[in-house]
Amino acid sequence: MTTTVALALTDGMLHFEMSLAMEVFGSDLRHIADPWYRLVLCGSAPVRVDRFRLEPDEGLGFLARADTVIVPGWADTGVAPPVELVDAVRAAHQAGARIVSLCTGAFVLAAAGLLDGLRATTHWAHAEDLAARHPRVTVDPDVLYVDNGSVLTSAGKAAAMDLCLHLVRRDHGAAVANTLARRLVVPPHREGGQAQFVATPLPEPDNHPLADVLPWVLERLDRPLTVEDLARHAGMSSRHLARHFRAVTGTTPLQWLHTQRIRRAQALLETTDDTVDSVATATGMGTATTLRRHFQRTVGVPPDTYRRTFRTRGGAPAGPVPV
Repeated sequence: MTTTVALALTDGMLHFEMSLAMEVFGSDLRHIADPWYRLVLCGSAPVRVDRFRLEPDEGLGFLARADTVIVPGWADTGVAPPVELVDAVRAAHQAGARIVSLCTGAFVLAAAGLLDGLRATTHWAHAEDLAARHPRVTVDPDVLYVDNGSVLTSAGKAAAMDLCLHLVRRDHGAAVANTLARRLVVPPHREGGQAQFVATPLPEPDNHPLADVLPWVLERLDRPLTVEDLARHAGMSSRHLARHFRAVTGTTPLQWLHTQRIRRAQALLETTDDTVDSVATATGMGTATTLRRHFQRTVGVPPDTYRRTFRTRGGAPAGPVPV
């Protein structure tokens, strides 16, 4: 069945985040996965976004009929979000829709009470304001996005794309999300827990201290690698390695390694007939029990369930999982 995505619009919204959602969910991408999404623009009246004027397809009442509702950010967070928008988003959540905010769209979700008692994020420059205005929300200013199941929030700009790809990955699997990422020429996967920004500018892909280490690891995911192994290959101490990993990937060596193992497992489950035991061996997890435990914790479902859900037709050989 086609998943209906409703884009909740109001005057003054940020066109970049809105455009990302329209590109991912509104393009005809049935050649990647069929059926794809059906995008519906929802607003109470024609909407002015920067120099553009958008004519909604439906009123805000349609949000309650959608499977997923996306609320882009808007520029003037100093004023309260429109009451009719807040009410419509709350009604959609009560109707069972998955609610997603991009950037400062989190202010709408917070105003609707959907973030009370939950961890959430927004653009780091607005995190302090969000926390002050909504003390029942645990605002994390450091991460790219937060997935609470039926309520998801992202930081700004590029992190909004990360969350959109995360939604596609949840709905269609890693292979489809990676294909879409290649089409959009963006990184295929960044964990939500990665930092919104790093202390130093990101280096060129082949011009940083880990340029040799990362591909070396990806070729050896079936081995019981340790941080000391990575540091030894890089010719640096474990402490220096950790610092470089934080600067280049936004996370720790062990977390990055764990992510690569899980992504490789996803690819194998989607594209091969390998048993769970074989996948565990190929990803360095050792045993099927260990793989199932880590896979369930990270992905949210057991490996067998994931395979049934996202099995690629005529499975092709699985290649290395991109960094």
